[in-house]
Amino acid sequence: MANFSKSSVPRFSVDVYQNEYLPDGGREVNAIVTVTATGGGTVGTAVGASYTPGQGPSAGVAVMVDCSGSMDYPPTKMRNARDATAAAVDTLRDGTHFAVIGGTHVAKEVYPGGGRLAVADRATREQAKQALRRLSAGGGTAIGTWLRLADRLLSSADVTIRHGILLTDGRNEHESPEDLKAALDSCAGRFTCDARGVGTDWEVKEVTGIASALLGTADIVADPTGLAADFTQMMETAMGKEVADVALRLWTPVGTTIKFVKQVAPTVEELTDRRTEAGPRAGDYPTGSWGDESRDYHVCVEVPAAGLGQEMLAARVSLVVPQPDGDVQNLGAQGLIRAVWTDDMAASTSINPQVAHYTGQAELAQAIQQGLDLRKAGDMDGATAKLGRAVQLASASGNADTAKLLAKVVDVVDATTGTVRLKAKVEEADEMTLETRSTKTVRVKK
Repeated sequence: MANFSKSSVPRFSVDVYQNEYLPDGGREVNAIVTVTATGGGTVGTAVGASYTPGQGPSAGVAVMVDCSGSMDYPPTKMRNARDATAAAVDTLRDGTHFAVIGGTHVAKEVYPGGGRLAVADRATREQAKQALRRLSAGGGTAIGTWLRLADRLLSSADVTIRHGILLTDGRNEHESPEDLKAALDSCAGRFTCDARGVGTDWEVKEVTGIASALLGTADIVADPTGLAADFTQMMETAMGKEVADVALRLWTPVGTTIKFVKQVAPTVEELTDRRTEAGPRAGDYPTGSWGDESRDYHVCVEVPAAGLGQEMLAARVSLVVPQPDGDVQNLGAQGLIRAVWTDDMAASTSINPQVAHYTGQAELAQAIQQGLDLRKAGDMDGATAKLGRAVQLASASGNADTAKLLAKVVDVVDATTGTVRLKAKVEEADEMTLETRSTKTVRVKK
């Protein structure tokens, strides 16, 4: 856990967008909370962690490479995975702690070995790349074992940021879903992890589930030749992280309850069930690691009914970082969610544009996932209806990237009304890309 001096923390700000006006007896308050971190090059260091000035926060990265037998079909897949991992190693900042793990039905330390992390410099990067050349494919797939080894290695170093990169090309066939879930539960909150599926023989819900549980990103690399560029970008993003374990803290007054909390940009991520209690009427929702970036959260609060003309604080939003002694450090940014009861119908029935936009984006993600599930189940009418609604929502919100992906799965007759026809033949990579990226949102123009 990180310990920060005031001068070392990126500047965080919180902005709240809402319509605070409720009709007589109204109880539901919705708000979009925008959290922004600025101040590139700022540094957070863990208690006692070594840190070299000018090199950013201390970080540990574990790269988990699928080495199961299927990675040899075609052979270019394993070669591209080795090259991509080498490119990621080259992107490591000097002083970063790192390890490479080869994953099959067991997890093996490829570099440096000995249950520890190496420290990146010219020599260790070269040694790691030499070790990568010995990687070969053979064996099964048990991703939970990879994650548990990554956790052990990352926890062996006194670093601020702990991050994993996981590549798989197949289904997790050599351990039970319960074993994988247990591993994810064990690793959650200990490190973040980006997950990538290469080719088209892996299970989308497994890869996106790993990234979701560990607050990372998920994506498909359908063509293995794209791995090096993707790995480089992931590592560059990891190197830009400056603060770990930031939590969104919500305090509510007596009689008020949180109905849900979800991240809505840059992706939709449900956080409601991840709440940890933080004292009287307060709860913390994990957001993972931050660099210079901005994210949006949808908070829905149920307040006690009140009479016309009354107003109340529905919730107070702040940002905190857990400390090793069990205390927290408040990052100083705060936002207020309010409720005001009025008989002005125009005021109380108006939907805030940010709330409306992100409600649509969350529905878009859900419609895509439901539509693809119905298509796989053979319910073509249901799939057409759901994917048509998705096309309509993508068009209305200006989500051009998702609209393009949908157009590879359905023929769009009229985007405005959501009139579509399912394509008779869909490339597997196109369907998997749409499913994997279904939670990516476009930000509202404020």
